[in-house]
Amino acid sequence: MKTSPFYKNINEKIQCTLCERRCKLSNGEQGICRVRFNKNGKLYTLTYGRLSAMESRPIEIKPFYHYWPGSTSLTIATYSCNFSCPWCQNYQLSRNLPLGVPYTPPEAVIERTLKNLDNGLCLSFQEPTLLTEYAIDLFKLGREYGLYGCYVSNGYMTKEALYALIEAGLTGLNIDIKGGEATYKRYCDGIDVYKIWRNIKIALDSGVHVEVVNLVVTGVNEDDVDWIIENHLKFAGEDTPLHFTRYYPRYKFTNPATSIEILEKFVEKAKREGVKYVYIGNVPGHKYENTYCPGCGRLLIRRFSYRILDYGIEDSKCPWCKEKIRIYGSYIPKDSI
Repeated sequence: MKTSPFYKNINEKIQCTLCERRCKLSNGEQGICRVRFNKNGKLYTLTYGRLSAMESRPIEIKPFYHYWPGSTSLTIATYSCNFSCPWCQNYQLSRNLPLGVPYTPPEAVIERTLKNLDNGLCLSFQEPTLLTEYAIDLFKLGREYGLYGCYVSNGYMTKEALYALIEAGLTGLNIDIKGGEATYKRYCDGIDVYKIWRNIKIALDSGVHVEVVNLVVTGVNEDDVDWIIENHLKFAGEDTPLHFTRYYPRYKFTNPATSIEILEKFVEKAKREGVKYVYIGNVPGHKYENTYCPGCGRLLIRRFSYRILDYGIEDSKCPWCKEKIRIYGSYIPKDSI
């Protein structure tokens, strides 16, 4: 167990200020996430250094398509989640607790990263907000070795937590928008989705690279596309990449996999509305895995799944029409190692 700084005292209770659920806990009570609890007036976390995964992965698999392209990150995760989505793609981690899991110090993660010749650190698989205290220490240490730090998140952390992460070295943030307000109310316990859009804007205003993902779940959120595009343009802006990802039956959900035709319609609609970089995910080999110049339409980055096959951006510009292309970090081809 480790104490957390993300809480405040409210009468005889404490309030967790890590995520926007802001659970109020009496002595001995745990939060909705089940890994934070009040012990004698202090907030403790069960997840600090209790890792469920640690492996080298391409950054494109997150997906990050405009953040250190071609690079690899050492990806870590812990257990549990502050959401309870019934289609969870990593439910083995998000619905379990770190009971009996040995402690891994941040130095061991950095050592593995350097040994693997990875370019950065990523927290993913389950909700990384629950590993924030560890991530802060890890990002600070990683920065000393020139490693980038990024999150793949549901985006429901508090402003306090987000600013602390940015100060520690968070430079990349991938946020999964589940759908519209009704989708969050029905499937995610009434989450205030506008706090997620707020965090997207805070991150962008702070110089963090952001990409937005919408897992299109059959029979759940297909009707939310107009709302998602509208808010993406309002809070994230036209230059922020938007991914529509194919869902497959998982956990408690047996609805059929997302129609590829629906994903194609969503991409084309988002482009018509003014989003410059729109992608389809989980459909290897599809043309909308590629990056095209928003100015002249030329193919700039050709991908197959998480692999870059051709990279044609020069000095963050289209080599044909000189349109500026939003890219954070340098392209790192595999033969550069």
